[in-house]
Amino acid sequence: MGREIVGTCPVCDEGMSVQRLHCSHCETSMEGHFELSAMCRLNREHRHFAEVFIKNRGNIKEVERELGISYPTVRSRLDAVIRALGYQVETPSDKQNALRRREILGALSQGELTSDEALRCLRQLENE
Repeated sequence: MGREIVGTCPVCDEGMSVQRLHCSHCETSMEGHFELSAMCRLNREHRHFAEVFIKNRGNIKEVERELGISYPTVRSRLDAVIRALGYQVETPSDKQNALRRREILGALSQGELTSDEALRCLRQLENE
């Protein structure tokens, strides 16, 4: 088996691309510019965690057991992988803020707040 593909440049940390693909069975080769998937761009630690997580079907208790780490550490590593794949991780405070925004807008639609009061509440929430 060949060497593992390096997904990020060791010099500038930007994403790498593949220039040539080769089939060792039939000796077919293709040249061009091929992008690596987001999964290929994960570092070794993130890939290992993702493999363990997937192998255990997302069962955090099993991931804890296999890796010998705590629940908060599993969550933290999962969040790190999610971010490395280019997605945002919603925090508990993000969820609370979304709920509070809905409450403010609901109060506005029920006439319990004026538009100025609702705007002030939303701005205050944004600055917290």
